[in-house]
Amino acid sequence: MAIRILDLFCGAGGSSAGAKMAGARIVGGIDMDPIATATFADNFRRAVTETRRLDEKSLPGRHLLEGSIDLLLASPECTNHSPAKGARERDEASKKTSHYVISFAERLRPRWIVLENVVQLRNWHGYSPLIEGLEDLGYKIRPQILDAAEFGVPQTRRRLFVMADLDGMPPEIRSRTKKRPFARDIVRLDGTWEARPLRSANRASATLERAERGIAALGPGVPFLIVYYGSDGSGGWQPLDRPLRTLTTLDRFGLVTWEGREPMLRMLQVPELKAAMGLPEAFRLEYGSRRDKIRLIGNGVAPPVMRAVIEGMAGQRKQGRNSVKL
Repeated sequence: MAIRILDLFCGAGGSSAGAKMAGARIVGGIDMDPIATATFADNFRRAVTETRRLDEKSLPGRHLLEGSIDLLLASPECTNHSPAKGARERDEASKKTSHYVISFAERLRPRWIVLENVVQLRNWHGYSPLIEGLEDLGYKIRPQILDAAEFGVPQTRRRLFVMADLDGMPPEIRSRTKKRPFARDIVRLDGTWEARPLRSANRASATLERAERGIAALGPGVPFLIVYYGSDGSGGWQPLDRPLRTLTTLDRFGLVTWEGREPMLRMLQVPELKAAMGLPEAFRLEYGSRRDKIRLIGNGVAPPVMRAVIEGMAGQRKQGRNSVKL
């Protein structure tokens, strides 16, 4: 029997896509965003998809009983833990969404739990109570920070994975690639999408400054990426021969190319951003605006990382009542 999975805060389904790559069966997904759940349902048509807000009183649906799932996935709200929010006030109630996993685990008693979030979750005062709550249910816990670029994803994306197992200590998850893929591997340089002159009169001065730094470093004729929106501590640009910097929910990255000696600029497109997350080419993003699709991608989990986590955990399964296979 394949591992049966329920995905809390499922978003569009990046975690579930990774679980499916590992041979698991997606039983259900829950998220409050109707565009996300429509996308999830489109990609996992046999799963029961629920659009609802989870809180401290939320419980599994009636179709889910103890023993009906083997692994509980959860990617709780991360914005209020993330430095991407800047100096804006943090919402403590939003931070507590990670604790909702405990009530689901208590009712469903899955053998495994994988909770994914930004690294800064460890610094929150509620992190230790979360771990203790899972340990009180009998789980052995291994927290581990994993970078998507170490798993064949052309993006530097460091995330915390809290892995829990009722039957023993979860294994350490090891890198699956000897060479990191580069941004060049996902960027289209063949003119598929229209670019406009970089040095136009209405271009923001900050954008021009970032691009000019890249041109000064690389010389004319060499394509590169700039950070179009948001702050950046590395000069606001990067060459293509390294992994893309972390994708966010914003339309963040622009590509500078050349027509002769004229620098041109366009934003990275949804198919490129999908590839930068390691999403399967067949993964459908049919709902919402361009902005919605970019938000869904940036909010997601890189599937190859989740695949490695699930294969690693299931690879040391024990015989007995909890024994399942991929």
